[in-house]
Amino acid sequence: MSGEKIAEIGVLGGSGLYDLAGLEKVETLELETPFGPPSDVVMVGTLEDRRVAFLARHGRNHQLIPSEINYRANIFALKTIGVERILSASAVGSMREDIHPRDVVLPEQFIDRTRHRPSSFFGDGIAVHVSFADPICSEVRRTLLSCARAVGARAHDGGIYLCMEGPAFSTRAESNLYRAWGVDVIGMTNLQEAKLSREAEICYATLALATDYDCWHEAEADVTVEALIGNLRANSALAAGVLKAAIRELPRGARSCACASALQHAIITPPGAVSAEARERLRPIVGRYLD
Repeated sequence: MSGEKIAEIGVLGGSGLYDLAGLEKVETLELETPFGPPSDVVMVGTLEDRRVAFLARHGRNHQLIPSEINYRANIFALKTIGVERILSASAVGSMREDIHPRDVVLPEQFIDRTRHRPSSFFGDGIAVHVSFADPICSEVRRTLLSCARAVGARAHDGGIYLCMEGPAFSTRAESNLYRAWGVDVIGMTNLQEAKLSREAEICYATLALATDYDCWHEAEADVTVEALIGNLRANSALAAGVLKAAIRELPRGARSCACASALQHAIITPPGAVSAEARERLRPIVGRYLD
């Protein structure tokens, strides 16, 4: 299936978003990758006259905690079916007074506080170092922002997403420390997705949907699963509207952003020194530079 242009836009659904409303003529794909299976089947269909692939990052029954998600398989699978832009919808905690539950944030930066998660396709025969100074595709992010505001969301432009390990929520000391760092939202999944998307030369942007104030806010209850459920449901309906509008508005045709050529000057290993196994394993990603 490698190289087939089955879908141009990918959507990664987070907590509360296990399918994509309005997706028509749906085909489910059970994909395998060199890194194992993705979180679930990939649902491919048509939405707003665009070919879209949807994947529930936690599985459709939310059986995977953040540390168990096979991020490499998820991004690799979307790459092999032709996806060039990924829209990520994710539940987050607010670290700022003015970001209220059910607000939307379009972050520009990440801080990584995860541990023991594979975050690269490379190694084992090929060394690659991509630029990650600006981890979010500005073109896709701007589209999500304008569409969020167009559908009536209270949307915040920019910010820092801190990615923590989980699955437990923060301690109060951690929450206050992250606020001192100037963090805007906290989540458990998006850093690996963004980094792997950049390595795969896929544009990536986050639609961060606030559900709570973590545990720093003295006037609000500490975050619990029970407290999240109502906000998750409301956020899921909001996310569906924003995603539908963004899928319609994303530019068509060739991309002009740097994401599309992220590997051009990033492969350190000379082509002749790349192992045959690494070349074959990563052909959908590096093939055009090595073949």
